[in-house]
Amino acid sequence: MNTKQVTLLATFKARPGKEAELRKTLLALIPPTRKEDGCIDYDLHVATDDPSKLFFYENWTSKAHLEKHGETPHLQDLVKRLDELCAEPLQLTYWEKIG
Repeated sequence: MNTKQVTLLATFKARPGKEAELRKTLLALIPPTRKEDGCIDYDLHVATDDPSKLFFYENWTSKAHLEKHGETPHLQDLVKRLDELCAEPLQLTYWEKIG
């Protein structure tokens, strides 16, 4: 099992008129996610020049913990609503700290 720490950037682009609803939906993910095993940090950011662009900056103790997060009911509920809330597909990029 890979036990290296992993960082994920999950980037969202809200549909026009859905900015506030997407933001509220994403903010609701923070409390349960921060309680999950392996979650180091889970922080939501919004672009200073465009409230329709948001991203999570996430650090997990291992890829296995991150994968388990993807199976949680609160995240699965979000996945079901992505087409409704987002103008573009969810972008996930994985990172490894090197320094």
